Amino acid sequence: MKRKMIGDVLLKLCLLIGVLSAPVYGVEWKATVAKQMDALVSSCVVVPCFFSHPKENLPTARLRGKWHRTKEKDQLIYFEDNTRVLESFRGRTRLLGELGKGNCSLEITDIKSHDNGPFCFRIELARTETDTETEDKYSFEDDCVTMHMLPKPKDPSLTHKDPVEGRPFTVTCSVTHTCPTSRPQLTWSRGSADDITESHREIHQGLWEVSSVLTFVPAEKDDHKEVTCTAKFNGEMTSRSKMTLYVKRVENYNHIIIPVAVAVGLSAIFGGLCFLMVKKYKRRIEDLQRQDGTFFNRLSRMSRR
Repeated sequence: MKRKMIGDVLLKLCLLIGVLSAPVYGVEWKATVAKQMDALVSSCVVVPCFFSHPKENLPTARLRGKWHRTKEKDQLIYFEDNTRVLESFRGRTRLLGELGKGNCSLEITDIKSHDNGPFCFRIELARTETDTETEDKYSFEDDCVTMHMLPKPKDPSLTHKDPVEGRPFTVTCSVTHTCPTSRPQLTWSRGSADDITESHREIHQGLWEVSSVLTFVPAEKDDHKEVTCTAKFNGEMTSRSKMTLYVKRVENYNHIIIPVAVAVGLSAIFGGLCFLMVKKYKRRIEDLQRQDGTFFNRLSRMSRR
């Protein structure tokens, strides 16, 4: 009975030690990497990557960062010794962050159709800053990135309200991308630099958005005119979107008041002329009537004689 109790206590103790020690290893080696990313062929892509390691306050000089094909640690796509990098990736990859600060973000330029991955990050800790021998190493093969290759860029999106004649009008052109180091350039078919404002933001890990806002005051001549926004991506690829302006007229009663005023004015003039003509001919008729009366009176007198 006592042996059974002792065995239960030892078993519980072992389980407790296992539970307490399990999260330690999880915390020591951890990476946050974008799992899926779009990559425009001929352009560039930046893979956000952050990691933690068991040591603290390690200088970047003691850390060796590598990016390799998944489960193929010798198939390097990035390493500080460029001669060990696969020939197809040489000169096209670089680390953007400082390893000492846990930043392992990778930039790949001149994207090829075969750069789809998966690619994984590996960290190695050297004994000293100048030593090539390592005392600790870890590959984050559960946190790799896979690229979705885009043969052509996405079209920009245009957002706006209905333009009204004589009132300030804004239209926003925006496009998403995966290369913040060489973000797309947006241009308009009209307007000057003073009419345009730009912004850039990260939507979520591995995806950014650049926006351009065009402001102008539409006139009657702008009705049915087109406005085009063009996005030029790194690698010289372009895409564009356009909209047709349907300018609303300002609501007023000029189109009613002016014709009515003209009609009333013409009626008054015509009425005045008619009145003068009637008055003039009325007097003449009265004169004729008087003359006729005198003529008949003379005839009547002559007949009596």
